[in-house]
Amino acid sequence: MIRQQPTESQIQRACVRWFRLQYPEIEPLFFSVPNGGYRMATTAKIMKAEGQRAGVADLILLLPRQGYGALCIEMKRGKGRQSDAQKEFQRLCDQHGQKYVVCRSLEDFMREVREYLGGEYAENANKRVLRRFLASGG
Repeated sequence: MIRQQPTESQIQRACVRWFRLQYPEIEPLFFSVPNGGYRMATTAKIMKAEGQRAGVADLILLLPRQGYGALCIEMKRGKGRQSDAQKEFQRLCDQHGQKYVVCRSLEDFMREVREYLGGEYAENANKRVLRRFLASGG
């Protein structure tokens, strides 16, 4: 039996769920950028006029850490490749002090977020998970 690979959307939703559970105190600073998907021409025109920009990373954590201003995360599935606009956005992030990563799985995402946030948030997240587990009768 061939096992179907999860879609980029499924991977991203799993990443967002995990982040919300692990880091509720900084979750408001973590958001998606709705650049993908089909839109009617009039909606696309309005969104562009409102500031929508092709190539922006899928997820952004707007919290300065380790000398970076933010963590920008581009989600890709399998062997998916960045568009030219995404590569240009990555170049600009690198040039202007933002950390930019490409994640292809929940595991990639968890590793990148933990590395970016470092010790204090990782330690607090582990304590919160343990408290929730114990409170649930775990």
